[in-house]
Amino acid sequence: MTIFVTGGAGFIGSNFIFYWKRQHPEDRVVCLDSLTYAGNLSTLKDVLKQPGFRFVKADITDRKTVWQLFEEEKPEVVVNFAAETHVDRSIEQPEVFLDTNIKGTAVLMDACRFFGTGRFHQVSTDEVYGDLPLDRPDLFFTEETPIHTSSPYSSSKAAADLLALSYFRTYGLPVTISRCSNNYGPYQFPEKLIPLMIANALHDKPLPVYGTGANVRDWLYVEDHCKAIDLILQNGRLGEAYNIGGHNEMKNLDIVRLICRELKKPESLITYVADRKGHDMRYAIDPAKIHQELGWLPETKFADGIHQTIEWYLTHQEWWEEILSGDYQNYYNRMYGSRLANGGQL
Repeated sequence: MTIFVTGGAGFIGSNFIFYWKRQHPEDRVVCLDSLTYAGNLSTLKDVLKQPGFRFVKADITDRKTVWQLFEEEKPEVVVNFAAETHVDRSIEQPEVFLDTNIKGTAVLMDACRFFGTGRFHQVSTDEVYGDLPLDRPDLFFTEETPIHTSSPYSSSKAAADLLALSYFRTYGLPVTISRCSNNYGPYQFPEKLIPLMIANALHDKPLPVYGTGANVRDWLYVEDHCKAIDLILQNGRLGEAYNIGGHNEMKNLDIVRLICRELKKPESLITYVADRKGHDMRYAIDPAKIHQELGWLPETKFADGIHQTIEWYLTHQEWWEEILSGDYQNYYNRMYGSRLANGGQL
């Protein structure tokens, strides 16, 4: 079959493409990504020339282009990773998040309706639930937890979720949704906590920690997330949301200290900075539904996953150094510039 993966040059989307190509080598994968600052085409260099793979630089808000691609490829499945995701950026420029995360989702679903796509899967976030108090470790997010957003980012993702569910109810569009906890692993953009701390520590730069670092997150290795989405696509109930979490709760400060120990760097590099506006205190997911219905459980223990992740960043310094320098944004032109100048097509 043909599967569209939007946002496939980003962190989770690229890992999903690698996973899908390994597990379903007979499928055709079409990656759509507009290559904003967080999209890195060099991440996909190992699959760009593989048979059964096509990359298209496209914005999911561009209805004409999306329609043309659906007409050409007739995808049976669409998995929507495409999103603006960084909370701090959403506080500074909320309109960009509303445009991509809401309007873009609507454009994709309209195309799915028109062309009869068999499944639209919306990749969401546990941040749509707001946060939990630090003094109630017995509380967890379930699929029945009310939506209670804290930032323009989480609000835009919640709006996209509700829109997807309305398309299921109103139009009968075959929709599923997954809401995942914090992911970590290879190819994560180095503005996020773990890769940022690794990169800064290796350069002996300050390690900025919001507030006191007491905020708690539930961490999940990215490949475990990919496996969960695969199971949802195979056997998930239409019109349903599934929480995906690792039961790996860690304070942000403890994560930074762990990275310092692994890299043999002094904790004196840790620098406390003014807290983020509306900063959620604790995320914690109860994945009972996806376990009971689909048999999914996270396979990667945090101690193993964080070690693998740090080793990956140590052995792939060129990848993230190009991002820090900004040179990664020239990769698309290096790969396709001459072809496009001569009227070529991707």
